Amino acid sequence: MIAVVVVRSGQLPAGAAEAVAECDGRAMLVGTGTVEAAAGLAGVSAEVACAELGDAPLATGGAGVFRPAALAAALAGLLADEPMVVLPASPDGRDLAPRLAALLHRPLWAGAVQVTEARVDLARNGSTELHRVSPGAAFVATLQPGVRGVAVAAGAAAPAIVQVAVNLGDLFEIDAKVTEVLPPDPATIDLAEAERIVGGGAGLDSTERMAQLSRVGLALGASMGATRVVTDRGWAPHARQIGTTGVVIDPDLYLAFGISGAVQHTSGLGNPQHIISVNTDGHCPMMQLADLAITADANATLAELETLLSSGAGS
Repeated sequence: MIAVVVVRSGQLPAGAAEAVAECDGRAMLVGTGTVEAAAGLAGVSAEVACAELGDAPLATGGAGVFRPAALAAALAGLLADEPMVVLPASPDGRDLAPRLAALLHRPLWAGAVQVTEARVDLARNGSTELHRVSPGAAFVATLQPGVRGVAVAAGAAAPAIVQVAVNLGDLFEIDAKVTEVLPPDPATIDLAEAERIVGGGAGLDSTERMAQLSRVGLALGASMGATRVVTDRGWAPHARQIGTTGVVIDPDLYLAFGISGAVQHTSGLGNPQHIISVNTDGHCPMMQLADLAITADANATLAELETLLSSGAGS
């Protein structure tokens, strides 16, 4: 198996290291800044193939636009002898995988939580079902970020680099033309990809508080998330549930309102750069994890925060 990872400006996408680890370290990075990004696979891979696109139209699209059809056409020949190709289920990976599968005349197993030569486990029905399939001798799969994890020893050496040439030609003409790229909507973005998240827990007193939380999140440029207790009450959809049985997140900023910090929830937090927690129990696990712990009623604090933001005091 080989992992194919699209790199932009030297940054590995979500789930890249996990996809590479699932393929026992065999990897090809394609995009811009691939050599720089390969350093992020230290301890995961011993050798990485790097296909640098540089300033080619395929890489930049005139304005940083990703062109998956052109990239798939350029990579199909290089991957023809690789029977099993795994991509992280990042936005670019999800765009590229079906096109690669079609060009290689192989089935696509999307949304996998485990990939081996003999079987593929797939998350289905909002991750509430696990489907196990026999994938066949040749296939393309996408691996969900955050489900596998990667243990890397401290001081691990960066992988060796093997440069790979990609023949672009005029392939970028086969993609649909992009007229405008809109910023992500915090209200609908996948929680796994959100940089800011406001979370609500059992300490909130009604479904209206979750609507209020969404409004506060929108004002802060943050996505709304919830604990399992809240989704079990029907106050938020399962897709907004944070934790090991929901969505594994890794935001820059996490604001927790009325969340005590059960292990199922905190295990799905990744490693946020900053955590702010509001809770009446100053000794609960969520408050212990917080960079800023506010001992107060989460409902009253949330209401006051919305008032301040709507009045412009928070700008």
